Amino acid sequence: MTFIFQQDPLFHLLSGGLLLGAFFMATDYVTSPITSRGKIIFGIGCGLLTILIRLFGGFPEGVCYAILFMNALSPLIEEYTEPKPYGKRK
Repeated sequence: MTFIFQQDPLFHLLSGGLLLGAFFMATDYVTSPITSRGKIIFGIGCGLLTILIRLFGGFPEGVCYAILFMNALSPLIEEYTEPKPYGKRK
């Protein structure tokens, strides 16, 4: 487990398609959540999955796979973060 902390974090931030994926692919209006809480959950999920895929997976580029997986979960995120109208009962 100590090999995780021995790697350079700046290398992981600037290598591969991380910046391209963060600014252009993850912010796509068609597949990303609309609500503000959904956007936060989506971003955290993309980041965590990217870290897990890069460190423990066999792929050097985990950004694309993380975004694809979170895009598949986007309708579920939207369903649970949808704001409830005031005065509406379940």
